[in-house]
Amino acid sequence: MSAKPIEGNGKAFLVLLLPISFLIIFLVTTWRILLAVILLVIGFKVWQEYQWQQWTVRVNPIFHQLVRENQGRLTPMDLAIRGNFPGTTAKRYLDGKASEFGASVLNSEDAGQSYYFITASILGNILDSSEPVKELPAQPVTKTARSLLAPPPTPEEEEPETESLPQPTHEQAKRSLEKQLVFGSLIQSELAKRLNVYSSTVYKRRNDPEFPEWSRSKDPDGIAWSYLEKTKEFFPLEEEG
Repeated sequence: MSAKPIEGNGKAFLVLLLPISFLIIFLVTTWRILLAVILLVIGFKVWQEYQWQQWTVRVNPIFHQLVRENQGRLTPMDLAIRGNFPGTTAKRYLDGKASEFGASVLNSEDAGQSYYFITASILGNILDSSEPVKELPAQPVTKTARSLLAPPPTPEEEEPETESLPQPTHEQAKRSLEKQLVFGSLIQSELAKRLNVYSSTVYKRRNDPEFPEWSRSKDPDGIAWSYLEKTKEFFPLEEEG
């Protein structure tokens, strides 16, 4: 009765022993080839990484220029068009830069995936005049305060102790706009002051197709504004009709 279990265990051991023996023989006879293959794969990976690092060094100037031109906002297509290489390569490069610099990655239905690289100068432009402009109430101008800015008036020129600052008329507001538009355009901070909004709000909305109508609703004279990417300036739209 006890011989059968022993015989069964022996057969099971032989079943396991044979594959293990063949594996050991295979490794002993082919270990040099296997080692060569492993070293070849590792060497190929190292060579690929080296080639990638050399390629990124050549692309870095293009990346830096696009960051300055687009005020930190890049898409894989922007980089691929400028550098004339595949979009998948551009996306891999931007993913690496986003991880390196902690950039924000946003997805939109229109522009696809966008990467935002914020530099100190770009942040300064966004935050420039970030507080909304508030109209100050008219304050009395005392004779003492005036004397600090101008010579004392003669007896004939003396005025009452206080006077109110006149509120600007509509014509004066128009002349002020004409003075601002001496070069035909406004920069971001100037337009933000005129619309009485944060400069960062103008920055976020400037490429929106609805920006002209939105700016018209905020402008004190009902003027619609458009943004020109090339010059980074805002121009008033002429009324039709």
